[in-house]
Amino acid sequence: MINGMVKKNMVFTMDEIMRLPSVSRFAFIECGANTATEWGNVAVPTVQYTHGMISCSEFTGVPLITLLELAGADLKNGKFVLAEGADGSSMTRTIPMSLITSGEVIVAYGQNGEMLRPENGYPLRLVVPGVQGVSWIKYLRRVEVGDKPYAAKDEAIHYIDLMPNGLQRQYTNIQEVKSVVTTPSGGQVLLDKGFYNITGLAWSGKGKIKRVDVSTDGGRNWRQARLETPVLSKALTRFNLNWVWDGKPAIIQSRAQDETGHVQPTYQQLRAVRGTRSIYHNNAIQSWLVQENGEVKNVQVS
Repeated sequence: MINGMVKKNMVFTMDEIMRLPSVSRFAFIECGANTATEWGNVAVPTVQYTHGMISCSEFTGVPLITLLELAGADLKNGKFVLAEGADGSSMTRTIPMSLITSGEVIVAYGQNGEMLRPENGYPLRLVVPGVQGVSWIKYLRRVEVGDKPYAAKDEAIHYIDLMPNGLQRQYTNIQEVKSVVTTPSGGQVLLDKGFYNITGLAWSGKGKIKRVDVSTDGGRNWRQARLETPVLSKALTRFNLNWVWDGKPAIIQSRAQDETGHVQPTYQQLRAVRGTRSIYHNNAIQSWLVQENGEVKNVQVS
């Protein structure tokens, strides 16, 4: 259903949606609470625990703007939409119209060349590239056009950032530039000194990754890594760097920069702005300690 600030309330069937011109695009989806435990300096053991709430897929569907235009949406005064899911909680989220008019937001029925699976939102889900995963409404049943943010329960009470001054920051949707080394990383073991390939993933909700630098000495010195193609906007980018381990302790980090100029912060830089009481939107530099015996552990460097 499309309703609200539209000329005509409309209900589209699946058959009608699948007859419309479709698009396919790659996009990462990241939970807003990805890396949440690191806010409290809790050293969970592996990269799956620290950064595992993310994936990247090819989604196929109809741009949401197409459906809004068919319903005669007021695109001048309608500044937001409310997306509503058919799940048990009726998950609802406010999406700025500025993201929709670009054509990036799609009503998706396909993922990686097949129909959406039930656990991923079948038959329809909203795909909002660059925005935290909770806004990618699954089992999408209704989109309402309005002129103000809707202050739904999952954006007025949950998924908010508690700032140092005690105020809560709301509608912080965009996932900022971020990266993590996946090898070597916590829980892994280097069997002997010598050559290793340092590799990891970088992403940004603001666009393409421009560069990734890697440090093996805790951030004192940095070397530029290779970005593996294709480098796509708002999608995961693989990076690699040659490294010869001398058998001594090393702290491995990665620092990403996106095409808008934003640079991944250190924990000191992030906490200077955000404090220490947050849960969401942690994009600070991750550190892995390689010990002399080759074991790799999660450590935090300010």
